[in-house]
Amino acid sequence: MRVLIVEDETLLAQSLQTLLQRKGFEVEVAYDGNTGADYADTGIYDLLILDVMMPGLNGYELARHVRERHSAVPILMLTAKSDLPDRIEGLNAGADYYLTKPFDIVELLACIRALLRRQGGQVDQLRFGDVSLDLAGGKLCCGEKSVRLSAKEFDVMRLLMQSGGSNIPKEVILTHVWGFESNAVENNVEVYVGFLRKKLKSLGSRVSIAAVRRMGYHLEEAAS
Repeated sequence: MRVLIVEDETLLAQSLQTLLQRKGFEVEVAYDGNTGADYADTGIYDLLILDVMMPGLNGYELARHVRERHSAVPILMLTAKSDLPDRIEGLNAGADYYLTKPFDIVELLACIRALLRRQGGQVDQLRFGDVSLDLAGGKLCCGEKSVRLSAKEFDVMRLLMQSGGSNIPKEVILTHVWGFESNAVENNVEVYVGFLRKKLKSLGSRVSIAAVRRMGYHLEEAAS
């Protein structure tokens, strides 16, 4: 499960990142609202944790930005602003839960688990067009046919399906699948996209991986 933390208090953000990574989450951090919006727009996260008062877009503005793009990703707000009008504004902006600072770690983890449970089938399966990605079995399925994916193929396909047809830059795929410190280059992304295209074709799917020059990849579905 991927979590994005948008928090300008560096120590708190890094402490939360370490905590959630120890619990098995993949976690990224942005330290201002504008960068957080850029990250969130990729559509690859299972949960957003937002501070309210931060540079650029504040938490309310960022939550509205996410919801205006019709994203249903769970949003947890962390803030020192505990007055009732502040909590109401956060919920009206699109937050699913509003946790005030200082908070108890046990309560935070309980909130995260509750929000992720609300995603239902999305936790076990992703769908786009006539294909589904079995998150537990690592298989790509279309109708009665299925094909098992390698670890890297699975990670690339998951990103593409989570984006819901939005374009994902090559560098974003490279970072999320191979990691910041990897020696992999953009050609690695091209190779695995090629593998996935062949597997989609072997399944007889109407879904294809489209490339936009200098911008990356996204999924498309041909008319039936």
